[in-house]
Amino acid sequence: MKYSITGDNLQFVTMEIENAETVWAEAGAMVYMSANMEMKAELEGGLFKGIKRKLAGESFMVTNFTSHGGPGVVAFGGNAPGKIYEMDIAGKEFIAQKDAFLCAEKSVNWEIAFQKKLGSTFFGGEGLILEKISGSGMVFFHACGDLVEIDLKPGQTYKIATAHVVGWESSVNYDIQAAGGIKTSMFGGEGFFLTTLTGPGKIVIQSMTLEQLAESLIPFLPRPSSSGSD
Repeated sequence: MKYSITGDNLQFVTMEIENAETVWAEAGAMVYMSANMEMKAELEGGLFKGIKRKLAGESFMVTNFTSHGGPGVVAFGGNAPGKIYEMDIAGKEFIAQKDAFLCAEKSVNWEIAFQKKLGSTFFGGEGLILEKISGSGMVFFHACGDLVEIDLKPGQTYKIATAHVVGWESSVNYDIQAAGGIKTSMFGGEGFFLTTLTGPGKIVIQSMTLEQLAESLIPFLPRPSSSGSD
């Protein structure tokens, strides 16, 4: 399978696959495909896994794309302005925020994951339910804003504003920490807690969350005009 990522802040990934090869994606992610591609929605893993996908912010069913009669092309895009992050998952596990998964080769496995610490669940910003990606092959994630990848060394720790963590390798330790004193927490603008990630392993951080994007647009949304007669 060959692929290319096109665009700047409204990216899509184009996959070129061989005859009879299958890739799969979040329902509704397909942008375009060649005529010899067969698109088929399936309840992968049965009813229980479909429910788990909904809990993780993904679609109840996934869509498989298979090429017939020769090589095929299919492209996928995210649901908001942002970036696509690609990863070869072979030999590793990656933990991602809800709704981050976009598409992957058929050999890639998706499973639900849960925060292990109660404090991280309520104050870490990434939520109780996460996504665990494993298996082999290429997987593609989508997140709002621009993305940066950092390779943490053993014992190296980064502090990140809540909800700005797209994902991390399973070798990374995830926790939360107080942002500072009461004055800093109340008036520093970063909230009461920060996410802490300690290496070794790769982490991916986003510059803007979807919630921040939505809030920034509220002042520009049309408001219903009030009308009436005196």
